Amino acid sequence: MTHQVRAVVARGKGAPVSLETIVVPDPGPGEALVKIEACGVCHTDLHYREGGINDDFPFLLGHEAAGIVESVGEGVTDVAPGDFVILNWRAVCGQCRACLRGRPWYCFNTHNAKQKMTLLDGTELSPALGIGAFAEKTLVAAGQCTKVDPTASAAAAGLLGCGVMAGIGAAINTGNVGRGDSVAVIGCGGVGAAAIAGANLAGAAKVIAVDIDDRKLATAEKLGATHTVNSRNADAVEAIRELTGGHGADVVIEAVGRPETYQQAFYARDLAGTVVLVGVPTPEMKLELPLLDVFGRGGALKSSWYGDCLPSRDFPMLIDLYLQGRLDLDAFVTETIALDEVEKAFERMHGGDVLRSVVVL
Repeated sequence: MTHQVRAVVARGKGAPVSLETIVVPDPGPGEALVKIEACGVCHTDLHYREGGINDDFPFLLGHEAAGIVESVGEGVTDVAPGDFVILNWRAVCGQCRACLRGRPWYCFNTHNAKQKMTLLDGTELSPALGIGAFAEKTLVAAGQCTKVDPTASAAAAGLLGCGVMAGIGAAINTGNVGRGDSVAVIGCGGVGAAAIAGANLAGAAKVIAVDIDDRKLATAEKLGATHTVNSRNADAVEAIRELTGGHGADVVIEAVGRPETYQQAFYARDLAGTVVLVGVPTPEMKLELPLLDVFGRGGALKSSWYGDCLPSRDFPMLIDLYLQGRLDLDAFVTETIALDEVEKAFERMHGGDVLRSVVVL
């Protein structure tokens, strides 16, 4: 059996997306069919539309999603029809060298659904990050579904599927922010704002938000930033040092993904401090640092993949914190939109007017 549903498709590099009818198969072994309730509009979706990921058009966009499991294939035991789930794009295999070493968040063999969703003419679709959730229904590997408390708002919960988890995880999992630490976050878009929330959750004593947009700095304060720096008007490194007794922050999280801001993060950390790169660079970018400074400053330089999260561990915990009022996921939802408004959401993204537009079905 197959299902014909409405979905947002990107047919060519840079072309506006279109709302089309697609064909979704019933789940096979190890797969799950999910009725989507909400899906955030992430910058990665725009990268797909612009051909910045690869050229496997047409793409089925959307990946920051929550919904209800409608049916499952043979051998699926972790989720069942009726479960409210958050989708993730790194379903761990349990068998690779990272998983066998007890570090499944580094899984080197993550997987997706084996069957393909298609256009009505049979053209195979490439689902964004193996999900494709700007759709009424999508087919994923069952391991991409994490069951959470169904009383959570789908619009807020789905954001843990990518950007918000990346930021919170950069602080808590990768940066190992601890009680009393000083933390600086450079770049306060969706991921950086989430890193601020994560540092606050971890008990950081001082959380310094750095951006060139006062609107984003105001949002950062609402999410737990104790200090803000507009780096258009002040030297970010000097400002962070001044706010930390002249030493620099214990953990600096770079959420922009540019060599210039990474250098700021490197020199804004304390001796033996930690730099976490969670901003995604483009392929042509190069970094130049004096090797003696890398050696002499000690500490750790880390990259954060998806916030080094393990969905089965992190999603339910963060949803519980949200329902307890200790993590304001609703603050990340700037607006809710319909499926046919994704292209307009991309335009608003360029203007820096939103943390997240969220498609609600």
